[in-house]
Amino acid sequence: MSDPVGMPLLLRPKSRIALVVKRSAWRIYLEEQQDPRLSRLVEAGDPTVARLRASHDAHEQTVREVRAALDRIGAEVLQVRGSSQPFDAEGLDLVVTVGGDGTLLSASHSVEKVPILGINSAPNHSVGFFCGARSGEVASAIEKALKGALRRAVLTRMQVTVNGRVVTSRVLNEALFCHASPAATSRYLLQLGKVDEEQKSSGFWIGPAAGSTAAQRSAGGRVLPLTSNKLQLVVREPYTPHGEAYRLRNALLSPGTKLVVRSKMHEAKLFFDGAVNSVDVGFGDILEVTHAPQPLTVLGISTKRKWGSGSPALFREP
Repeated sequence: MSDPVGMPLLLRPKSRIALVVKRSAWRIYLEEQQDPRLSRLVEAGDPTVARLRASHDAHEQTVREVRAALDRIGAEVLQVRGSSQPFDAEGLDLVVTVGGDGTLLSASHSVEKVPILGINSAPNHSVGFFCGARSGEVASAIEKALKGALRRAVLTRMQVTVNGRVVTSRVLNEALFCHASPAATSRYLLQLGKVDEEQKSSGFWIGPAAGSTAAQRSAGGRVLPLTSNKLQLVVREPYTPHGEAYRLRNALLSPGTKLVVRSKMHEAKLFFDGAVNSVDVGFGDILEVTHAPQPLTVLGISTKRKWGSGSPALFREP
């Protein structure tokens, strides 16, 4: 048995693959923690937990399918325990995530140059915009990925420093800067190019084009082409009691430009790519937001945005 390049499969070096698997809510809260409240809700058939078991079962089936596919090709597998667990991707041929977009986003913070393939493990229950395959097509997708036959999208990422220290250089979706309490006003100074502005708001989102369909769009931002290399700033609920207009309420950052943020809050937070990753920010701390030096290669996804009925049209970059 041989592959398309003529080398017997048994003689080829083993592919080194990191496997990052999400732990379902059912597994965490009902099987591992045996949460009594959730157990009672499940027994009562409460609608708030109605989908937990079905989502878990679909996920576990996909996990078995992935493991079988990796066994079939004889891959050397680095098993990552939990999607938020950092790992060393140096020397790997591929990173495979099993879950949804959140699983891929978490894993991407450990990935520099290695391509990543997301497997949407429960398509009826989770979002998989960044996922290039789903249950039923796993083996084919992994084999094509290792042969370089899957389409790929090279996505811009973002870097953030706090007081000159890099806290992350691998933001794919977005970062949120705001007061530590969601009920408190966020106060800060922004500098972008020659524009300096003091703002009060509920905070702001900033991120690459890949995240422009999510929080940025929900806050009134533009949907950017996936291949755009711009970063987008979108202020949440600007507080302008006297009718003033913020010049930096919405802005696009081209490569080579940076956004400088000075905190006017004793207790602020910077979240990036979800609620798990965050750093504390205090009064006078200085954040700088720029393009990251290393993009992310995501396999199996189209670079064209697809919208359903009633969705906003794709914005063209100015």
